[in-house]
Amino acid sequence: MQTHVPTTPFGRRSLTLAHVASQIVSTSRPPEKVVHKWKIYQAICLARPKLGVSERSLSVLNALLTFHPETALTGEDDLIVFPSNVQLSLRAHGMPISTLKRHLAALVDAGLIVRRDSPNGKRYARKGGAGEIDRAFGFDISPLVARSEEIERLAAVIAAEIRAVKLARERITLCRRDIAKMIATGLEEGVPADWPGIHVGFRAIVDGIPRTPTLAQLEDAADTLSQLADDVLELLKSHVKMSNLDSSAAHSEPHKQNSNPNPFIDLEPAFQKGGAARAVPNQQTPRLAGTEQHPDNPNGAGEAGGRDSAKTSRPDGAYPLGMVLQACGDIVDYAKDGQIANWRDFLATAAVVRPMLGISPSAWEEAQLVMGEVQAAIVVACILERTATINSAGGYLRGLTAKAGAGEFSLGPILMAQINARLKKTKLRA
Repeated sequence: MQTHVPTTPFGRRSLTLAHVASQIVSTSRPPEKVVHKWKIYQAICLARPKLGVSERSLSVLNALLTFHPETALTGEDDLIVFPSNVQLSLRAHGMPISTLKRHLAALVDAGLIVRRDSPNGKRYARKGGAGEIDRAFGFDISPLVARSEEIERLAAVIAAEIRAVKLARERITLCRRDIAKMIATGLEEGVPADWPGIHVGFRAIVDGIPRTPTLAQLEDAADTLSQLADDVLELLKSHVKMSNLDSSAAHSEPHKQNSNPNPFIDLEPAFQKGGAARAVPNQQTPRLAGTEQHPDNPNGAGEAGGRDSAKTSRPDGAYPLGMVLQACGDIVDYAKDGQIANWRDFLATAAVVRPMLGISPSAWEEAQLVMGEVQAAIVVACILERTATINSAGGYLRGLTAKAGAGEFSLGPILMAQINARLKKTKLRA
């Protein structure tokens, strides 16, 4: 006698044409077909958005698959699992029965499983005389075998979309980084271009990307940013080529001797082991007016001829006055008649600035004793230059004095930083 296969659900559940279509698909699987149940489950998880099921529904499907003893799902076997709601709930991590029923219905509606309900709605199996399962009522998972090619194709489409989105986001990130840094370079180097306008356009493209963009929106933004990055790079390349042409033209002209073409670079002091960085003189050390340098005392001697007078009679270091004024130009505003023509004028102006900064006489005397009179005055000029960022000028000077006493202080990097800061401000204003 031929066994009748139930097609309608038990109780008040209705039968839809979609359910009938799922049953037709499940019975049309070829007998020789074999599917790995966990691989097809991974494909379902990837194709979930196109199948119309939630993550919770997939956890129920995972629990159902655990009740099938074999890993391979074949087209000739009876693929009906019949766990009770209690056992299924336990394998679904304790999901409530009411929620479990809702997700089972979602899996049926998505065509991933088919109901094979018994006459009373219970799930069970009848066994034959030899102990084998003769008839089972529960959930038929054969649609996973019949729809395996379709599910894998949907999973491949989703995987390709994920990869395309990832690549588009990578392009956007790289273009954003390149454009931002190239704009900054153009501003710092004074490359002629409408950099504010370029930055406004750049921000408009970036801000126009939605919070949850589609692949098409990401690819459009990536293409636009890529084109903008190419345009900005072409501006920089053109400027570099023109600069190289100008340099070549300058090299082809007759050589003109310049004794000090770039003093603030050539006169950068070198660091030595075991003490503070001292400047290596490459020109005659400037001396204060009214002092003499004797052959038997190369450090110079004043009227007293001692070490103390030597400290007050010459600048400590080989920094030209022009370089110092280039780094610390604010001190000129406090000079007599608004100009500093020599080191004596510089020292006199530093003496005026010192009490205005709130530096105590004791801190000033200690700095002069450790650093030397001229170097201490240069440090005061540097502090004046950075007065907006220094809370206590006296404390700052004492800290530098302590470093100088320990051999850990060099004035060269400070002057270079001041010069570079002034050059950047000049370029931005231009």
